[in-house]
Amino acid sequence: MKRYRNGKIVATIGPSSNSPEIIEKLYLGGVDVFRLNFSHGDHAGHEKVYDIIRSIGHKYHSFPTILADLQGPKLRVGTFENNKIFLEEGDIFRFDLDKTPGDTKRVNLPHPEILEALKVGTVLLLDDGKLRFEVLSCSPEYAEVKVIIGGQLSNRKGVNVPHVMLPIPALTEKDRKDLDFALKIGVDWVALSFVQSVEDVEEARSIIKGRAKVLSKIEKPLAVQSIEPITKVSDGIMVARGDLGVEMNPEEVPMAQRLIINTCHRMGKPVIVATQMLESMITSPSPTRAEVSDVANAVYCGADATMLSAESASGQYPLEAVSMMDKIIEITEKDPSCVRRIEDDAQCPHQTSLDAKCKAAKSAAMYSNASCIVMFSDSFEHVACCARFRPTCPILLGTSSEEVARQSGLLCGVYSFVMKKEFNQDKLGKIATNISVDKKFAKIGDSIVVLNDFDNDSLNILKI
Repeated sequence: MKRYRNGKIVATIGPSSNSPEIIEKLYLGGVDVFRLNFSHGDHAGHEKVYDIIRSIGHKYHSFPTILADLQGPKLRVGTFENNKIFLEEGDIFRFDLDKTPGDTKRVNLPHPEILEALKVGTVLLLDDGKLRFEVLSCSPEYAEVKVIIGGQLSNRKGVNVPHVMLPIPALTEKDRKDLDFALKIGVDWVALSFVQSVEDVEEARSIIKGRAKVLSKIEKPLAVQSIEPITKVSDGIMVARGDLGVEMNPEEVPMAQRLIINTCHRMGKPVIVATQMLESMITSPSPTRAEVSDVANAVYCGADATMLSAESASGQYPLEAVSMMDKIIEITEKDPSCVRRIEDDAQCPHQTSLDAKCKAAKSAAMYSNASCIVMFSDSFEHVACCARFRPTCPILLGTSSEEVARQSGLLCGVYSFVMKKEFNQDKLGKIATNISVDKKFAKIGDSIVVLNDFDNDSLNILKI
């Protein structure tokens, strides 16, 4: 389905949006990628939503993308005798392995791997960074800490340990079961939470075995520091600014976001900017001006997609949130300075024939004022290469693989149709002409550019 923008919209499905009627309206309203959040819900519920999305795709002869987002390791403190306590700045407190309910002096920390990784001076953050502690002394059994920023602490609040490589697997037992289920039903992308290293991604890839594309969520400063090798072994990246904003100073997050996006551009990997993009629309039918600017800034920086979380999953105005994001992206992309900024940020082509020809396709489309680039390919990596150069017109992908069609839905400016594989250049030219008109990407008399990637030995560009 043609959109009047190149940037994609990812929307999380939840209680506010899991009916067939709402999902269809979300799709027609602009959602390109549907996110199934495995931190919530059960397998039966996710499978029901999956089936609804696929049926909508069949109804409209299109290929909406489905992203399964795994929960990852959740680190939490234990419980308290009276459910909560209050800690003052300067108090001395203790985390230990004792499972008895805590009090104002101590609480259980049921993660020995955290205690083993701590050193004197290490900072611990609790409850999304609202409380801050500094380690005074520690051992594999306990950590004595000083309260730097106090406040109320209640049962099972989350724990963050910035700048420390924790010896915990990225895939928990729950994640492995969820991953097995997600691959069985046939999701297109799998998002890995709390990636710390290349090894985390490689472990997931060894399990997935090519059955879905792998998206690494960047939520820790250590992952930002290793962004190049992590991006290299991933198929895509998500800037997950929630936990990243807890573990980093807030003022450092925009710089990290820009670094991650530029790295993805250079390596030809799609990138999603996520978390709190239109947060106020959870309870309000309109966003704040700052939120609108946040979405627009992600577009100016060249993100492939922007994401809605609670706004579409549990908010009161899921349709309005999608409509607003759609309008922001469309208007921003019409700004001539948006094109110039992305052009300025674009990296030089790699010294490969594929990069050379994809770059040439962009130039041919620009100088011929083409309405679209029609690319015939069964390779996700080749399509991603073409999208990396951010042509000013859409890329209409013709592929014989439904899998590639759905996976490519995350790529900026790429819209897909499925066809029988064809090698005859003249026939491909006619198919490109007819399909671009039928799908309203071009009209009679327009110029289009055709890339034939079905033949692995050549990649030909034809101006029509």
